[in-house]
Amino acid sequence: MAIERTLSIIKPDGVEKNVIGKIIERFESNGLRPIALRMVHLSRREAEGFYAVHRERGFFNDLVEFMTRGPVVLMALEGENAVLRNREIMGATDPAKADAGTLRKDFASNIEENTVHGSDSVENAGIEINYFFGDVQVFGRG
Repeated sequence: MAIERTLSIIKPDGVEKNVIGKIIERFESNGLRPIALRMVHLSRREAEGFYAVHRERGFFNDLVEFMTRGPVVLMALEGENAVLRNREIMGATDPAKADAGTLRKDFASNIEENTVHGSDSVENAGIEINYFFGDVQVFGRG
């Protein structure tokens, strides 16, 4: 199996609910190791840049408002098949459709405030990790 990296974001609602440690524990207990980690309050410019792919979609402004509402926790995770594994741990985007035991089922309120973000491909993971961390802030843990 391939060792990959993926980006995870604990969104403002997850930070507000004080479930940061519980979320990180889920990743670690499922074989994903944090290799970069920091809490930030995204500026509007940072959020718009990160979500630029959605700029033309109707939910873009609401998403940017939500992501700038309060601090988020940014993490680069590493492990076997990290992108797919992270997405399995997160669960479906809509927590009402997420499987029991997933982060979104357990912690998210609704489809808009769904607690976590995860990269959707290895290629996008590289872009997303670089967007927030660059190469110098990522520490492989082998």
